[in-house]
Amino acid sequence: MSADLLEPILWAIGMAVLAAVLFTGIGLISGTDETATVAPIALLVILLGVPPAGVISFFLAAVIAKHISHAVPTTLLGIPGDTTAVPMLREAQLLRALGVPHLALQKAISGGVIAVIIAIPLSILFALVLTPFAEGIESVAPWIFVAAAVLVAYTSKGKLAAVVALIPFVLLISGLQAFIMDQKDATFTTSFFLGIATGPLIFDLFAALSPAGRKAMRQEGKREFALAPDVPRAGGRIPNPLRTLDRTQLTYTTGSAAITSATFVFSPVAMAVLMGEIVGSRIKNGYHRLTTVATVRNATTESTYIAETLIPLIAIGLPLSPVAAGPAAPLFNAPPVYTLDAESGTTNNLHDLLTTGQFALFSVIAAVIAVAIAYPFVMTNAHRAATWVMRSVSHEAIIAGFAALICVICLYEGGLLALGVTLTVGLVGGLFNRFIGMHAGVQFMGYYVAVLTVPAILAL
Repeated sequence: MSADLLEPILWAIGMAVLAAVLFTGIGLISGTDETATVAPIALLVILLGVPPAGVISFFLAAVIAKHISHAVPTTLLGIPGDTTAVPMLREAQLLRALGVPHLALQKAISGGVIAVIIAIPLSILFALVLTPFAEGIESVAPWIFVAAAVLVAYTSKGKLAAVVALIPFVLLISGLQAFIMDQKDATFTTSFFLGIATGPLIFDLFAALSPAGRKAMRQEGKREFALAPDVPRAGGRIPNPLRTLDRTQLTYTTGSAAITSATFVFSPVAMAVLMGEIVGSRIKNGYHRLTTVATVRNATTESTYIAETLIPLIAIGLPLSPVAAGPAAPLFNAPPVYTLDAESGTTNNLHDLLTTGQFALFSVIAAVIAVAIAYPFVMTNAHRAATWVMRSVSHEAIIAGFAALICVICLYEGGLLALGVTLTVGLVGGLFNRFIGMHAGVQFMGYYVAVLTVPAILAL
């Protein structure tokens, strides 16, 4: 093996191990949304100068590991591990009521492992199909982002309200951009990104400063959660994902993963709900329907995230999917390391720095390491880990840690002005997210409309 290839592989392995360990733990903590956790840390990894091989491996391993461990609070505690776990919450709660949450957990994460195996090769295949059209897509990128923004907004919880809210949000971004260019002759892309990614967190922190907000958030006494009993597995061995699922569940999981690897322009949550409904309508037995729907929905979270990251990265280099515009946004645009030209749509990011074969190699490395670390850990330590998290981990400490990370990155990019941009965008974005269901993916699309499409319109 040549030294030119050995070094990137070592970087890929090292960063994948780091991400798998870190995000297996983060996934155990309920409410740790991918956009607010994976994205800022991935951005930090890029700004620290980690090579492209390490960056793509870190991101994919983080997502895969988190979507395995997020099933622990969802199935054992009845509270969603993150946004993508919400669609399987109903099935998880019903299976807890039946006394078999351990089976819900085993089947859900086994479905995720199967989806990873299916999604990586199919995503690369679909990217190769789109690659011949990349130049044409880049030439009309400003107008594609408008269509994509409207589509993503309408498929969000906000529906028409989210579509209409794009107008004031885009104007806010455009106005702040113009002001920043006038004052500093800079773009502060990272600060805009952090504001959108952590909007709900920033909004909640501001709300806590208000007497009315504090009153709404106040709780009497400590929160109580009913943790399902620990049920030892027969023989004590780690289950094989292929044996944990029956033939019907394997078929539906494989089919759902294949379909959602192609539909990369739709919301992961929406696709998880849709796949679950389609599969659930075809199964008569109540218990089998619950376990199968939970399996398919968790599998869909893995396949959508992988496809919505790899397809735009490999084929186009533009963030034309909800995941690419959200949690994976730093892989496309993280100045000064990775850039996206606002006028021409040309890029200098992972799309330009890695070949398709390298994407495939580093994706496989990330997947193997993430599954090898997260899957056995969750299977053997889920109950103990959930108990420790609920008793010992302070959510306030987690919030403070991410707030500190935001401040450090903003001050590094542009001082107090950059921090002000993040707080402004985060406060408005968090408000839209909380009250009209305009999630971060929609807002990221709105950001790209502001920096790509608005200048194109003004130039007409």
